[in-house]
Amino acid sequence: MKYLTALLIAATFALAGCDQDDGPAEEAGEKIDEVATDVENKVEDACEELKEKADAKDQDC
Repeated sequence: MKYLTALLIAATFALAGCDQDDGPAEEAGEKIDEVATDVENKVEDACEELKEKADAKDQDC
């Protein structure tokens, strides 16, 4: 029973540490991730479009 109580207390503290209030560095990091994903998607789209115009067999990039 003591083990279960200790586990529940530890879980409570662990969950309390998962705060959703992001700081400026976290928000900047998320913005960088979004921009990088957008760039990656645009490059892939351009590559596929180029391969399509060139009638390439493999149009995946």
